[in-house]
Amino acid sequence: MRPPITETTAPANPGTPQGLGRAKPLRARVGLFSIGHHVYWPQFDSLLEELRRKQDALRARLESHGVEVVEFGMLDTARSAYEAVPKIKAADLDLLFVDMVTYGTSSTFGVICREINVPIVLVALQPLPAMDYPNGTTFMQLVNDDFCAVPEFTGVAIRFGRQAPPVIIGHEHGDPVADRELQSWCQIAKVLHDLRRSRIGLMGHVLESMLDMHTDPTAITAAFGPHVVLVEPGDLLRHHRAPRPAEIEKWKQRINDFFDTPPPRSDPLTGQLTAADLENAAHAAVALEGLIAEKQLDGLAYYYEAEAGTELRTLVTNLIVANSLLTGAGFPMCGEFDIKTCIAMLIMDRLDIGGSFAEFHPIDFVHGSVLVGHDGPHHIAIAACKPVIRSLSKYHGKPGAGASVEFQIKEGPITMLSIGQTAAGKFKFVIAEGESVRRPIPPTGNTNTHGVFPPDIRTFLKRWVAEGPTHHFALGVGHHAAELVEIAKILRLDHTVVTPFAARL
Repeated sequence: MRPPITETTAPANPGTPQGLGRAKPLRARVGLFSIGHHVYWPQFDSLLEELRRKQDALRARLESHGVEVVEFGMLDTARSAYEAVPKIKAADLDLLFVDMVTYGTSSTFGVICREINVPIVLVALQPLPAMDYPNGTTFMQLVNDDFCAVPEFTGVAIRFGRQAPPVIIGHEHGDPVADRELQSWCQIAKVLHDLRRSRIGLMGHVLESMLDMHTDPTAITAAFGPHVVLVEPGDLLRHHRAPRPAEIEKWKQRINDFFDTPPPRSDPLTGQLTAADLENAAHAAVALEGLIAEKQLDGLAYYYEAEAGTELRTLVTNLIVANSLLTGAGFPMCGEFDIKTCIAMLIMDRLDIGGSFAEFHPIDFVHGSVLVGHDGPHHIAIAACKPVIRSLSKYHGKPGAGASVEFQIKEGPITMLSIGQTAAGKFKFVIAEGESVRRPIPPTGNTNTHGVFPPDIRTFLKRWVAEGPTHHFALGVGHHAAELVEIAKILRLDHTVVTPFAARL
């Protein structure tokens, strides 16, 4: 059984609203071996020991970023590389780091490149930021020769018909660029870990007439890895019809503790949270927890209307509050049956940058921004302040009424990822970086934030729509286009970054 979302199995992220933690911790399994040249060992006493120290230091740094490390020692001959291949395959890795501790011939890499079907990252972190030139020795050079064999390895990869592996270049101590890149690759490993193991539920149907929403569950598995679990609305209703009063009361208390419930302001559709809407939201949350446990889900995309006046209509139109808490706990939930954006949200969440369900709302031509938000599920972990719940007398464009979540995301850098499809049916990442700025948002019970994008809002929006995105996207905090580009490359997907960015990996 997966833990219910009312439990915290990992500490909340810094800045996460109080009381919200991950439903399950992020994890990944990475491999590590170092390369060397066996001819050196009899020539230079203690060289091998110093190189092993370097590998031990890299292992500790990787483990500090929350990944499990499986080591395969030093590969210093072609034979040792061939012997390592079955062990590396058996380890079920998400990513493989090659520690370029000194020069090594590409015979230690060729068979690895050919046979291992996981992303490979070369790590060239020399001990010294610069040689001690007046006291330089051959021994010192070899210890700091981390980059020497990198061109040989990337050249061999290309000759073998593979992409040149990415390279982390730097020195061991006091190098923030290298530290950031190691952390980023560990986060990417966590994305890959969950993409190929997740079970994403798909319930209901596309909101009629949204032609950009349609996609093939088989294509999702082929491109990204998750198994798509087809869920019947009746599966959810069954859990709703077996209420657990104590659990409903716990959820009501949790909602009251977590959210603010202010009086209405300018929108006549909004009101202060009613007791009936609180009851419906809590009851729906308990049913949703039961469904997740039964189906062993890691995410859910859904849309269903049901017959007016039925229990099922009340249930499927009152999932918003639970959706937002689930999404903030690392369980992406997507309305309007948008499984592509559910995948985008999962990717962003596993990068630990949020991943809110979003689309574009009115443009602010006065200040040069655009409202970015949606009605429905959002990643509460990136909220700027305590989220608000309002009771809505109707959901615009959809049936039903009930509680809805409103907040603004944190100020500062933001990244957007939309997964579109080409005419050939191939998925495509459309990526942008911008800024979330603190400005008033409409009190409509919907989440919004003001997004500012270069070079100006009109030009940005024209460039964005020209790339064929799905109209929804995942919204995260920080600038992380570089990581998303690397993930697209690993998945062999087309990708476009609409805004300028610095390639940090």
